[in-house]
Amino acid sequence: MRVLGLDPSLSEFGWALHDTDAPVGSPSRCLARGRLRTPARMEFIDRYISHREGLRGVVRQTQPDRVGLEFPVFDHFSSEGMYGLFLFVCEALKAERCDVVFWSPLQIKAHARDTIDRPPKWPMEKPDMVEAAREDAGGGRWNHNEADAYLCAVLSGRFWKLLVGEISETDLTATERKYFTKIHTYIRGKKAGKTVSTGVIHREDDRFFSWSKPKP
Repeated sequence: MRVLGLDPSLSEFGWALHDTDAPVGSPSRCLARGRLRTPARMEFIDRYISHREGLRGVVRQTQPDRVGLEFPVFDHFSSEGMYGLFLFVCEALKAERCDVVFWSPLQIKAHARDTIDRPPKWPMEKPDMVEAAREDAGGGRWNHNEADAYLCAVLSGRFWKLLVGEISETDLTATERKYFTKIHTYIRGKKAGKTVSTGVIHREDDRFFSWSKPKP
């Protein structure tokens, strides 16, 4: 499966194409990567338009089977500017009929942490993310924006393989089970007895979208 990972940014928008079937540690895991750039002096709306059209060009060039997108509107990562970019990115992906799953920055970092066996709650700064990308994709020199995009693609690839049945829940790591399939039942307090499906696989049209398929 070819999965396009996206790390949105107004200045340097990272993207990377991941082959889920290539051996871990092989350079063939990353088929292509790059950045979409806009200068700060460009009028704000033109920056958004440039990224939207640039992303559509990347999609047409790389022809991914699925997409993973870092969703930059959680908690302290939220900002009006990044939310605006997120909307333009989603518009581009829907126009190109791409199936996409959203991840928070912390989820991508937690999954990458497993790759390089960092201690729990290790903050995973830019050098750590670059190291994780190098570890998974056989070394090489990496820009941190491209590394973030690639690691988003790796996490997304695992999710999409589970969704389409290429792997089963027993194949998942503890981190993947938490993010993909978790179902939580409260045992105390006012919500005692209530069951909530928090795993992404239970949240279609909320945390993942099948835009390749027309709605009935």
